[in-house]
Amino acid sequence: MSFPQHRPRRLRTTAAIRNLVAEHKVAPSDLILPVFIREDLSEPNPIVSMPGVVQHTTASLVAAAREAVELGLGGIMIFGIPAVRDAAGSAGLDPFGVLNKAIRDVRAAVGDELVVMSDLCLDEFTDHGHCGVLNDAGEVDNDATLDIYAQMGVAQAAAGAHVVAPSGMMDGQVAVIREALDAAGYTDVSVLAYAAKYASAFYGPFREAVDSQLDGDRRSYQMDPGNRREALHEVELDLAEGADIVMVKPAMSYLDILADVAAMSPVPVAAYQISGEYAMIEAAAANGWINRRGAVEESVLSIKRAGATMILTYWAAELAGWIREN
Repeated sequence: MSFPQHRPRRLRTTAAIRNLVAEHKVAPSDLILPVFIREDLSEPNPIVSMPGVVQHTTASLVAAAREAVELGLGGIMIFGIPAVRDAAGSAGLDPFGVLNKAIRDVRAAVGDELVVMSDLCLDEFTDHGHCGVLNDAGEVDNDATLDIYAQMGVAQAAAGAHVVAPSGMMDGQVAVIREALDAAGYTDVSVLAYAAKYASAFYGPFREAVDSQLDGDRRSYQMDPGNRREALHEVELDLAEGADIVMVKPAMSYLDILADVAAMSPVPVAAYQISGEYAMIEAAAANGWINRRGAVEESVLSIKRAGATMILTYWAAELAGWIREN
């Protein structure tokens, strides 16, 4: 039978019915707030290309973490911006450096009430802006970088990270970090692998956020946007190396990849709604071209619908507040 016996609109007649039959919903606990802390700031520094987002001081970062707990967020992902950079990204290993100190400060403030995650990569710490150290030819040296990643993982675990998140797309990064964590006794620290991270045009505002020193691009190690099957290969490798969570990044421009990964992954799947995706909606809303709240809610819901277990989004706190209002 079809019309008039079948009327799908019956299940859309009121807000209560629509809520009852909704197939996918976003909860505050699904959301992870990415945050930036910059060394030597005396007050939070607004990021021009990301309205509403700042580079934090210690005090404002701790306040944001405490608010995240109150809002019921799932986690916080910390990125550090040092005052001094070098070719090897040494500040990333410093136990008293900006990122490791921030991890300790946040853990001291929130304990186990919030999952504290830390970005494990060199791009914020190197004076050339790449995610790994360079060889004599100026190319990223995969295996030399792995040695540093292993040390970074242990340093971040020692600082108190519940989850370390290698984002550099170096071959073998999950295995060396897992081995180093276990050898140092941090068997309970999880690894969130940026398993399918694409060389995207939408990272632009992030580079302002971390004061990137990059000259050139990262296409020799991040994935080509035209490749779909390769993402599953990358995920399979990270799973075999011991990843506890796998990530697709960016999220909105790669919902097909996210759906593919969600369909095959035996572990939770994260997706990162990145800076350019955030900036586009904010800019369109500021010009009155779209409804801001509606666009934010719909964009995050699309990522959940595609299969994400958890979503990194700069709107995490604001969206959680709206959800609680509802």
